[in-house]
Amino acid sequence: MLIVAITIVDVQTPESIHLGPLLVVAPAITVSFGSAWLTGLIGALAVTAQAVIAVLHGGLTTPNHLSQIIGLAVLSIMAVVVCLTRDRRTAELAQVRSVSEAAQRALLRPLPRRIGPLEISSTYLAAEKEARIGGDLYAVARTGDRTRVLIGDVRGKGLAAVGEAAALMGAFQEAAHQHTTLPALADALDHSLCRYLTQFPGTDDEVQEHFITALLLEIPDHDLVARLTPCGHPPPLLISQGRVTTVPTAPAPPLGMCELEQGIRTSHTFAFQSGDTLLLYTDGLVEARDTGGAFYPLERRLARWPHCGPEMLIERVRQDLLAHTGGALRDDAAILALRRTAVAHTGRPDGELVGTGGRHTADQNPC
Repeated sequence: MLIVAITIVDVQTPESIHLGPLLVVAPAITVSFGSAWLTGLIGALAVTAQAVIAVLHGGLTTPNHLSQIIGLAVLSIMAVVVCLTRDRRTAELAQVRSVSEAAQRALLRPLPRRIGPLEISSTYLAAEKEARIGGDLYAVARTGDRTRVLIGDVRGKGLAAVGEAAALMGAFQEAAHQHTTLPALADALDHSLCRYLTQFPGTDDEVQEHFITALLLEIPDHDLVARLTPCGHPPPLLISQGRVTTVPTAPAPPLGMCELEQGIRTSHTFAFQSGDTLLLYTDGLVEARDTGGAFYPLERRLARWPHCGPEMLIERVRQDLLAHTGGALRDDAAILALRRTAVAHTGRPDGELVGTGGRHTADQNPC
């Protein structure tokens, strides 16, 4: 339409007025949305229109018209080159994203929606918009009649943080089945991480400061309690009977502080009744700031949604966090919600639980 409009107007105006150079707008605009083939086609149509204008305004071989045609052709070719470069970089970015997403799925495998008597939901929010992977981590392991949960945050950044996170998660999936207590499990993970850091030392001055804050949680199927062992990680929040409270934890060093002695971590037991929800998170959530510098008030915000199921609760927190920060996170954030149901899941499809009392819906306490 631009080509036709410019051509008609130029033909109708006196020969002293030259509107033909405006035809370069057509291929220039096409670059923003079209492929290289479409840009080349529009460029060829623009050059053809310029030739028509030249024929009707004094002849095709005049120096002015020849320079305009050649200039328009050169600019159209440049537009095609820009399209080809853009398409190649877009393909490279798509490939990088594909590899990143595959690495993320391998590192943070999707958690089951149900395991034992628990409903589970999780999310990972990356600080970098194009990122799909980072140093925050979570994992779940089923051992006999109990469920063990790990959430952690690597101090380092970049590929080093990813390597340390992968090492810890691999160690957890193996050690979770070998140790009867959480403090023993924490010591085993600490030993594995220290061995990893020793075998793959860094070259920067901060190598001795690499560590992982973590929280280990154990939830038995038949006892209405939960046990946790902190390793320098923020305490979880418990939503019970419409109230939100912070689970008390004792101070403990992070994992990877290899110069410290092992055997100094303890386990804390607290009530975890049917219908209660635990929210585990990394510090990227509570340290997120708004434009005024205020931290995200997680505990106060959770009080708005005391009856949400894990999936809806995670979604509410995610949306509220992005609204609080204006969509710009300064640090990655991992969030994990666990709710104890009345009975253990028996392998039926999602949304259906079976027990001695008959059939129950999966979400009896909607938001």
